[in-house]
Amino acid sequence: MIVKSTLIIKGLLSFIPRLYPLLSKSRTGGTDSAIYCYNIWLKHLTMIWQNGMRKIPDTMAELGPGDSIGVGLAALLSGVNNYYALDIVDYVNTERNLLIFDELFDLFKKRAGRKAKGWPDYDEYLDSNFFPSHILTEEVLAKALTQKRIKAIRDAIIDPNSNDNSVNIKYIVPWFEPHILTTESIDLILSHSVLEHITDLENTYKAFLMWLKPKGMMSHQIDLTSHHLAKEWNGYWAYSELLWKIIVGKRLCMINRQPCSQHLSLIEKNGFEILCLLKNSKTGCIKRSQLSSKWENISEDDLTCSGM
Repeated sequence: MIVKSTLIIKGLLSFIPRLYPLLSKSRTGGTDSAIYCYNIWLKHLTMIWQNGMRKIPDTMAELGPGDSIGVGLAALLSGVNNYYALDIVDYVNTERNLLIFDELFDLFKKRAGRKAKGWPDYDEYLDSNFFPSHILTEEVLAKALTQKRIKAIRDAIIDPNSNDNSVNIKYIVPWFEPHILTTESIDLILSHSVLEHITDLENTYKAFLMWLKPKGMMSHQIDLTSHHLAKEWNGYWAYSELLWKIIVGKRLCMINRQPCSQHLSLIEKNGFEILCLLKNSKTGCIKRSQLSSKWENISEDDLTCSGM
């Protein structure tokens, strides 16, 4: 297995305190775009509705919002009243959030459809304009997009401690401790391409269980690819533990290499009921003979699952 020398160099440099900040990304990419945030929210909203949710959740927590809280703002514009953004690095700024909020407001006013088909394909649940009008009905949006609510959301973006408590935004960095949210206080937990970056998955899923209300739901899309850390999409499973430790270094937001089955095991261990499981299988994998000793017994299903 050929490893790019830059991966090793960056990993080693991260052990030097003064150089580490220079290696850390100031932006994560993705949620600095209003249309990207809009598409993510429409996808998760449509899929959880298809699997049993029948009203817009009152309180939502998002893990790893990234460059902006745009996904949460889209949720607020759909009728969510309380939004918690949980991250490990403070990426966002008020000016960017306000700009994305204004763009999102225009998208909702136009009842804009999803921009492009992605995975999973959920077009069959959308109307002819590719908008979830069966969920975000005219009645729902009329209540969610009143002038008073729009002002309350803007005020909450500018000052989370504003006097208007009809809409609440709480940005929590870092979020590691379970007690940061009240037990059984959240209707919906959402993450998008985040759980593959979490080192302590076991306690994260335990925290989800603690935070969710009885009958609360969660929706996660997990990217199980190598994130360009190997030539093949799953090439990270060929790296020895020593080599992987060097590549990761002291960087906080690297990937955990955990396969689909590990997430399912922790979900079931914590007593969640799986209502919907979709897997994205991919070709172009490394051969089983290339796997490192830690991963040599990985199942064929895990070996070819690039996302869930």
